[in-house]
Amino acid sequence: ENAEVSEFVVENGRAVGVRFAHDGRVGELRAGTVVLAAGMWSHALGRQIGLRLPLQAAEHFYVVTEPIAGLPSNLPVLRVPDEWAYYKEDAGKLLIGAFEPLAKPWALEGIPREFCFDELPYDFDHFEPVLEKAVERVPVLVGTGIATWFNGPESFTPDDRYLLGETAEVRDLFVACGFNSIGIQSSGGAGKVLAQWIVDRAAPLDLPGMDVRRMHPCQGTRAYLAERTRESLGLLFAMHWPYRQAETARGARRSPFHDRLLAAGACMGELGGWERPNWYGAPGSSPAYEYSYGRQNWFEHAAAECAAVRDSVAIFDQSSMPKFLVQGRDACAVLNRICTADVDVAAGRVVYTQWLNTRGGIEADLTVTRLAADRYMVVSSVGSHIKDLAHLRTHIGVDAHCVVTDVTSGLPMLGLMGPNARALLAEISGAKLDSDAFPFATSQEIEIGYAIVRASRITYVGELGWELYIPAEFALHVYERIFAAGSAHGLKLAGFHALDCCRTEKGYRHWSHDVGIEDTPFAAGLGFTCAWDKPGGFIGREALLLLREAGPPRRRLVQIRLNDADELLFHEEPIFADGRPVGVTTSGAFGHRVGASLGMGYVTMDEPITTALLQSTRFEIGIGDRRVAARAQLGAWYDPKNERIRS
Repeated sequence: ENAEVSEFVVENGRAVGVRFAHDGRVGELRAGTVVLAAGMWSHALGRQIGLRLPLQAAEHFYVVTEPIAGLPSNLPVLRVPDEWAYYKEDAGKLLIGAFEPLAKPWALEGIPREFCFDELPYDFDHFEPVLEKAVERVPVLVGTGIATWFNGPESFTPDDRYLLGETAEVRDLFVACGFNSIGIQSSGGAGKVLAQWIVDRAAPLDLPGMDVRRMHPCQGTRAYLAERTRESLGLLFAMHWPYRQAETARGARRSPFHDRLLAAGACMGELGGWERPNWYGAPGSSPAYEYSYGRQNWFEHAAAECAAVRDSVAIFDQSSMPKFLVQGRDACAVLNRICTADVDVAAGRVVYTQWLNTRGGIEADLTVTRLAADRYMVVSSVGSHIKDLAHLRTHIGVDAHCVVTDVTSGLPMLGLMGPNARALLAEISGAKLDSDAFPFATSQEIEIGYAIVRASRITYVGELGWELYIPAEFALHVYERIFAAGSAHGLKLAGFHALDCCRTEKGYRHWSHDVGIEDTPFAAGLGFTCAWDKPGGFIGREALLLLREAGPPRRRLVQIRLNDADELLFHEEPIFADGRPVGVTTSGAFGHRVGASLGMGYVTMDEPITTALLQSTRFEIGIGDRRVAARAQLGAWYDPKNERIRS
């Protein structure tokens, strides 16, 4: 205690201890595991070893009144989000705190060395709007004095969730910080989870929203944190609207097409620092969200984009998708051990696969394309970029001749999807694109103008289409060639809301929503990806074999369709079977191609889940204060035979 930690001891990429000063002497404490739980000091300590933890201190205010006669000692805590305030009884007094919408980041240049849980200068002008609303809410305050004016720093993360788990950058270095002023109420669960995580070297629960590896390093830069912290403190009490977008620290990561998309009416969303087109208004407009729990103002725009996907051709900017180049003579062996599917395939094949943990839970859901005998491209999802990269690198043996390179920034990607995609792409490339020359789940290099582009016939929207991976310097050239020919084929820009609608119609899973580390391929309906007999097996195979012997699962991901198309699903709505709760939804979106509100979710039943059982069960979904009748099935609602994909 009272020893100042000066730095971590890192050897061969692993944390093995800390150096500290105490009573004028310098010491070193070594351990097999190091846990960084230094609150708002964690950011500065991490930066010393190249770790940019995304948390920033902000001024946090509360007041405590003089004693109030008759104040009940068992008064419940009161939160009034519309007024940014919370109230709680404190030894006969009333404590009033705030999570105001425009916060004050503190110590942007670094926490003063002498600071140690001290108070900061009070800012009455900043707290006054909260106090004015408090007097109206609690009239007894009119005649009550303020005994304590408090201002102290608390650290906040960009998304108001904790930072837990082992870091991607340094092995055996765990973090437990960024608790956003709710550390005391979270401490029991966080401590238990972290302890299990350390012992097992694997997360004990599905916690993608808390895993420190969900964040991208750019979100830990000083400028990003300075901007986002002004907003993130207040978001704890703000209305949690569906699809709500952050308003600060925007524009961090832009694809080469960014300005063109804005000019075409794109309304950008943000994920992992990326600016991504979520939907499109009229060209030249400045569309903005109008939040609601009903159909939001972009609903009809997304419907039109989905119609283009179905009837003509749509183009998606998917440059934010992580792309890893895996090379070396042992690349095939390394990936085949990690992947459930067999990736020892001919060059030019695209393989859909999962990565599992030893318990059989899904760590990643992605595609692997074989480019050559010793070269592969792995394409993952934005939210798991850092996690998947760390997972891949961790599972390369020390003696393996295999190197992983993150090529995301240099390889933007456009998705060209719809029945007219073949004709448009053939016109601008001259390539043979019929199913004999270019089958589904294959990848080839084609020429578009002056650019050599990798085209992969794969889809996340359930239509004929290609993903085009373009060297960054040729990105706009290819974009211009596509649009020069596009109007004759009905080309339309489409955003991620339309993509989400389409993938939900097809039942395509999304990692961290529909699949995660507690879900097996059997439960997720993905057992078809498992190559049981490939040489060397795969991580998690032994656990899955035991489950397979136990018979069909009683917990299963199902596809849900509401009987009332005016109701909407988002996620986390309770699922009822014959009147009793059996699960919650994991995804929800409106299926414009089928004209229905759709979702996915895991249900747990008393017997193996089969088509017959689902058809004989009365399903309802809890929405607000009511239950809405629904149907459930195992297959997709749209084109269940995949005829359009393979056309």
